[in-house]
This record gives sequence, C-alpha cells and structure tokens, in this order.
Amino acid sequence: GVFLYNHLQQKVRNAEALAQKYKQQQEALSAQLQVVYEHRSRLERSLQKERGEHKKTKEDFLVYKLEAQEALNKEKQDSMNRYGALSSQHKILKNQHDDVKKQLLDLQLQHNSLKLEHRKTLESHSQRYAQLQQEKDSEVTNLQDTVFKLREESKLLRKAHQEVHSQLLNAQAQMEEFRQLKEALQKMPGFR
Repeated sequence: GVFLYNHLQQKVRNAEALAQKYKQQQEALSAQLQVVYEHRSRLERSLQKERGEHKKTKEDFLVYKLEAQEALNKEKQDSMNRYGALSSQHKILKNQHDDVKKQLLDLQLQHNSLKLEHRKTLESHSQRYAQLQQEKDSEVTNLQDTVFKLREESKLLRKAHQEVHSQLLNAQAQMEEFRQLKEALQKMPGFR
C-alpha cells in the first residue's frame, strides 16, 4: 500500500508537474496567441486602412482619368478646330499667293513689253532727235548764209541810200539856187 501510495503520489507529482508544464505552455501559447491576435488586428486595421486608401486612390485616379480624358477630348476638339481654321487660312493664303504670283507674272510681262516699247520709243526719239539736229544745223547754216547776204544787201542799201541822200542834198541845193535865180530874175524889170 505504501509502495502503491508512493507510486500514485509520484504519478500525481508527475501529473502536476506535467500539468504545470502544460499550463506554462498554455500560458506561453496564450501570450503568443494574444501577440498573434494583436498583430493580426494591427494587420487587419492596416489592411483596412490600405484598402480605404487604395479605394480613395482608385476613386481619385478614376476622377483624374475622367478629367484627363475630358481635358484630352477638349484639347483634341480645340486642336481640330484650330487645324480647321489654320487649314482654311492656309487655303486662303495659298489662293492669295497664287493670285499675287499671277499678278507678278502679268506685271513682269507688262514690264518687259513696256521696256521693249520704251527702247523702241527711245531709238525712234534718238533718230528723230538726230534728224532734227541735222535739220537744225542745216537751217542754222542757211540762216547764217541769209544773214550774211542780208548784211551785204544792207551795206549796199546804205551805200545807195547815202548816194541818194547826197543826190537829194545836191538837188535841194540846185533847187535853192534856181529859186534864188528865179527871184532875182523876177525882180529885174526888163526881164518881165
């Protein structure tokens, strides 16, 4: 009985020791489990926070994407409008350029024609001027000859005029002599 009692007591002590060991392991596991729970709770909160931030970021991204798409569409529309306006302006400027080019060609042709006409007119005027110069020189020579002849005639006429004047003076002197003679004769009584 003592042996059995001792044996049972030994078993009880072993069981208590084992129970104590298991209790310590349980406490350690409980502590570890508590740490795991707390860690899991922190992870869940962190995950929840991350999900919230992810959701917010996703919503912000969708809003940004929508705004960017609208801005891109607006920019595309504005670009198309600007391109259309520039294309129309380009056509107008091209037509104006073609018109100006055509006018320039017409003006160049007109300029060449006027240049040719000017050259012909200049040549004609030069020939006419040379002819007129020749006629003028000839006329001047003729006038000089005429002046020379007129001077000679004037000399002759002066000389003739002087002779006529001398003869007239002589005739006046003779007439005065005749008058005096006539008066003298008329005064003589026997002459009557």
